[in-house]
Amino acid sequence: MSITDKIKLTSYSTKGGCGCKIGPGDLSQVIKQLPPAPANPDLLVGIDTSDDAGVYRLSDELALVQTVDFFTPIVDDPYSFGQVAAANAISDIYAMGGKPLTALNIVAFPIRTLDKQVLADILRGAGDKMREAGVTLVGGHSIDDSEPKFGLAVTGLIHPGRVRTNAGAKPGDRLILTKPIGVGILTTSIKKDMLSGEEVEKVTKVMATLNKTAAETMEPYQVHACTDVTGFGLLGHALEMAKGSGMGIRIEGERVPVLPRVRELAEAGFVPGGTKNNFAHVQDSVEFPEALDQIGRFILCDAVTSGGLLISVDGKEADELLHKLLAAGVEAAIIGTVTEEHSGRIAVI
Repeated sequence: MSITDKIKLTSYSTKGGCGCKIGPGDLSQVIKQLPPAPANPDLLVGIDTSDDAGVYRLSDELALVQTVDFFTPIVDDPYSFGQVAAANAISDIYAMGGKPLTALNIVAFPIRTLDKQVLADILRGAGDKMREAGVTLVGGHSIDDSEPKFGLAVTGLIHPGRVRTNAGAKPGDRLILTKPIGVGILTTSIKKDMLSGEEVEKVTKVMATLNKTAAETMEPYQVHACTDVTGFGLLGHALEMAKGSGMGIRIEGERVPVLPRVRELAEAGFVPGGTKNNFAHVQDSVEFPEALDQIGRFILCDAVTSGGLLISVDGKEADELLHKLLAAGVEAAIIGTVTEEHSGRIAVI
């Protein structure tokens, strides 16, 4: 047994993955206090619509896509943690329609209390995932910290006219989700040793899967808006799309793919604080059916780490795109519709 096999990495942090994000409500209160950034015509996407990455135009033919993401351990295996963290950070570039190009490692690590081999395995996992994505590591920064944290700052390229934001959804669009939800509840259960080895492997594989195939498959279609589902949950990110687009969204709750045992474990009390914060933030903007209990509402708000893409595609092309995604091995499903009704709000049906 190696040194890293003996270590329960999640025990070194109080929260895990994207569930350790500052909640959307608290974050918005902070951002509101900041002065507006100076106007710049080359800044095509900034912080105004809470999008996945920033986009800066270099020329009429080329723009940079930039993002950063890091978090505390979401799984116990260091190599797998590195894989998940890298896939999660790179996902923002795919969500914008860009091609990831380079990355910088961001490392916080208790170098005196955890074996150096643990950090080496985290970096090795991330490096392998970057190679899979065609991303070149160009450096990074590290600090000695009491809790391990890891992530990437990623830069990609895109044509300025092909940027996919979360703010362009149109009436009649169908919404496609490319990964199942429930990750936050399952990873909270990992910390409590409530999952079997096979179940840990399944949720880890979901998180470590790049959104590369989904992004490349949607490229030829009339995708009007796109975002990736991460820490603010499915409803949190869908609400950002609704508000940014000035549209309403209907989510068909029974169509949303959910990982096995999520409801069982949520009913047993393994609902992370980030998920509850997400629900508190969106509940006034979401109309839930009376038949949907509190557990069901929490699941739709669950704090996802390295989730799938939420794609708003022209309604006439949705079935064909779904077929292509499924044929490419993507766990996709049509889960909703964009409407002009109830602008800036969500109705779960």
